[in-house]
Amino acid sequence: MVSESKYFKMNRIGWDKRAKAHAASKFYDVEGFVAGNTSLREIELTELGDVAGKRLLHLQCHFGLDTLSWQRRGAICTGVDLSPVAIQKAQELAEQTKLNAEFVCSDIYNFKRMDSGPFEIVFTSYGAICWLPDVQRWAEVVAANLAVGGTFYIVEFHPIYDLLAGYSYFTKPEPDVEEEGTYTENGDDVVARLATWAHPMSSVINALIGVGIQIERVSEFPYSPYNCFEGMVEREPGRFYLGHKGNDVPIVYAITGRKVA
Repeated sequence: MVSESKYFKMNRIGWDKRAKAHAASKFYDVEGFVAGNTSLREIELTELGDVAGKRLLHLQCHFGLDTLSWQRRGAICTGVDLSPVAIQKAQELAEQTKLNAEFVCSDIYNFKRMDSGPFEIVFTSYGAICWLPDVQRWAEVVAANLAVGGTFYIVEFHPIYDLLAGYSYFTKPEPDVEEEGTYTENGDDVVARLATWAHPMSSVINALIGVGIQIERVSEFPYSPYNCFEGMVEREPGRFYLGHKGNDVPIVYAITGRKVA
């Protein structure tokens, strides 16, 4: 637990730096969002579908663009993130756009609901769970906050990419710690030490099953909606592919589940 706290502090500092750069980047296009654009992508919009009138919890929400985009689609949203800089920016954007979403600054293991009512949807997306050491505890947080009959949805980068990039596919006791910039076009100078953990799909699926989430659909995609890895090619608008030995690499996966108990 001591080392975990150390790594969370390291990542909070790193994501504080990243949040400032990301909010000013073309990659995130905050100006376009404020003007009415959505930050949500075709995969999650198609698979999660109608959220109107439903209470939605967004775990690891960064500075809130997706949370606020779901709010625009009629959900009643709460976003959680460990970075106070990101949460402050999310709150500013909510006020600026007059979208009444709630934002909470917390690492998700210690997140506590402000009221007793569970959420009808728990959502997380794109580059989130690699910042967590234990997916079983993560799944317990999902289940604790999801109403019986409610929907869990994750859309995430496929862990096979980590293996191709030279990292472990399977979870190791200690994280990979690296000093690096960030992925936005203005991020070369935003250097921070960050700790990440690998989580194979089997660990994610089994953790969810173990806490009473019935898996309804698992999807894999040969493209990413983000041009965020070296060597990607945009073959279709908004779809970025990566090849390996003449074949497409699975870049994104998604899991839809329902809480049954």
